[in-house]
Amino acid sequence: MKKLKVTLVGAGGKMGMRLTHNLKNSDYDMSYLEVSSQGIEKLKGIGISGSVPLEVIPVADAVIFAVPDVALGKVTAEYIPMMRKGSLALTLDPAAALAGKLFQRDDISYFITHPTHPSIFNWEPVEDHMKDHFGGVAAKQSIVCSIMQGTSEDYIKGEKLACTFYGPVLRSHKITVEQMGLLEPALVETLASTCVYVIREGLNEVIKRGVPEEAARDFLLGHLRIQMAVLFNELQGAVFSDAANKALQRGLKEFIKEDWKKVFDADNVRDQIDSIT
Repeated sequence: MKKLKVTLVGAGGKMGMRLTHNLKNSDYDMSYLEVSSQGIEKLKGIGISGSVPLEVIPVADAVIFAVPDVALGKVTAEYIPMMRKGSLALTLDPAAALAGKLFQRDDISYFITHPTHPSIFNWEPVEDHMKDHFGGVAAKQSIVCSIMQGTSEDYIKGEKLACTFYGPVLRSHKITVEQMGLLEPALVETLASTCVYVIREGLNEVIKRGVPEEAARDFLLGHLRIQMAVLFNELQGAVFSDAANKALQRGLKEFIKEDWKKVFDADNVRDQIDSIT
């Protein structure tokens, strides 16, 4: 069976290197593009030489754009016009697509995918695999996928490729591009990152007020585990104590705005995406 020709743009970058490690020994006929001197040296360090765009993009079945959101507009404007009719363009985040930053063609397909990263409730049979917090190396993670433009066959092709470069993959979820925008940036970056940051700042504050650092860290992280297990139904039938619920309700009134769910309103999500891209 003929191997699919795949070109990875930004192969020597932060995210690109993660994909490169999973793709270089795959069943795909790979080509790699990188413009930064640092990225080129990283690729050379694992025995990979970069290609010339005009030689590989026009013959590629799929082109993966592993570049930052702020650069996707410029990069896709340069490379997508080179792609052959019927080929597949893949991006690793929905922001640029939702912001209308991707160079558009009617005769190619667009597939968007993003990793969930290993769950905090993930279990791995090998202890060292638990240290793969990002995913894509040893710990299982799920992925979300969307076909922004294209056929069901294009989706299958994109999903198989995504499962390879994000592997090992536990589950693949098919959602819309708009739903992906609700997940990121709205849910996990604008909301969750902010909440976790505030928790971390709270830890710093109690340490400043005299609680020994190691004691404070152990106490917080242990409680976070059980709190998350209760709230996300990992412990069947478990609930917070009456005292914990009273503290929770007080906290909601003291430092959470009543209209916080506006972070998921369409206009607000668009503003978040504009600020990123």
